Amino acid sequence: MKFKFWGVRGSIPTPGPNTVKYGGNTTCIEIRTNDNDLIILDAGTGIHALAQNLLREMPIQAHIFITHTHWDHIQGLPFFIPIFIPNNQITLYGGLDPVTNETINRALSIQLQYSYFPIREAQLNAKMEYSTIKPGVPLKVGSATITPIVLSHPVLNFGYRIDCDGQSIFFTGDYEPQLNIYAPEDDEYSEFQSFMDEKWAEVVSAMKDVDALIVDSSYTNEEYTSKQGWGHGTYHSGIKLATAAKAKKLFFTHHEPTRTDTNLEIIFEKLLQNNINIGCELFLAQEGVEISL
Repeated sequence: MKFKFWGVRGSIPTPGPNTVKYGGNTTCIEIRTNDNDLIILDAGTGIHALAQNLLREMPIQAHIFITHTHWDHIQGLPFFIPIFIPNNQITLYGGLDPVTNETINRALSIQLQYSYFPIREAQLNAKMEYSTIKPGVPLKVGSATITPIVLSHPVLNFGYRIDCDGQSIFFTGDYEPQLNIYAPEDDEYSEFQSFMDEKWAEVVSAMKDVDALIVDSSYTNEEYTSKQGWGHGTYHSGIKLATAAKAKKLFFTHHEPTRTDTNLEIIFEKLLQNNINIGCELFLAQEGVEISL
């Protein structure tokens, strides 16, 4: 199994001279099994470049798993060229939003409304299918097993574990480890802490022993003090996850939009110096880089 980063930026695309090395497109990851099954995690602006690369393979069967429907994870869908080409088969996977009660088909249909896009949903030529998935219920794509788990973010957000060919990948989407909202002296503190501990154990179990763990690491610890509750993790929360899960490789992604290539490398160098013996290889997710497991 192998995977490739097509978008690694969080919140908003940031093209320009300061993001050339690591990339300015928003989240999109391509996964290929040994049988060449095509699995795509999220459809940020990075999916446009992936689409150009796929044109030489037409017709295709693509399985697109959406972690959540914030703009930076779906805004590339209308620009995924295979949806306009006959004989392609595209399946879009996602959850049932508990607030809106809408399924994943809304992520595309909303963007193809007259007011927002010049091409209508009825003009799509590929065979489009939509699949509503449930937490903890695995599904098969060719030889791969994909298992979703709900992770903390200010909207329904799935993390995905992909097991195939004796190898495994876990992607968190956007994820902020939960904090106890009560003070230790509050009556509710202990009960909420028990809930948090159970959820932490569930999350660690879901990513146990993965070959590659790809985590939302938007902030440094210093930045996080003013951004608690925004729904994103830190470099150190990613390392804590990887250590607890005994992941073999850890990839930091969802780079904060104001972070330049130089900024990323300065932060990363300090992480390497301070985490020499964690038993896990550390990497910055980089657009265009392919990793074979």
